[in-house]
Amino acid sequence: MTAVMRKKWVGQPPEAICEDWRRRGFSCDVWIDPPGRCWEDFVHAVDELVTPLDGPMEFEIDGEVYHLDPGDEAFIPAGALHSARNRSHQTVRWLYGYRSS
Repeated sequence: MTAVMRKKWVGQPPEAICEDWRRRGFSCDVWIDPPGRCWEDFVHAVDELVTPLDGPMEFEIDGEVYHLDPGDEAFIPAGALHSARNRSHQTVRWLYGYRSS
């Protein structure tokens, strides 16, 4: 089940988010997407977390579209078809992490 927690990480540095994710059993890396970049139709065998850091991102998860702002966290369950899109006019950094198997 997809879950979005709004404003969970507002004001927190990326290091604090990564520390929390690691305690929860997830990796943590940063991805950088220029305006208009879209990553379509991915499926992973493990759960994933995502959090935009400095701009909005759109995530489509199993056909439902979520608009995440900096500080929001989305949980993408294993096996979910999902896409990530930077619909803004700015480069956006965002964190992603996969559950350790």
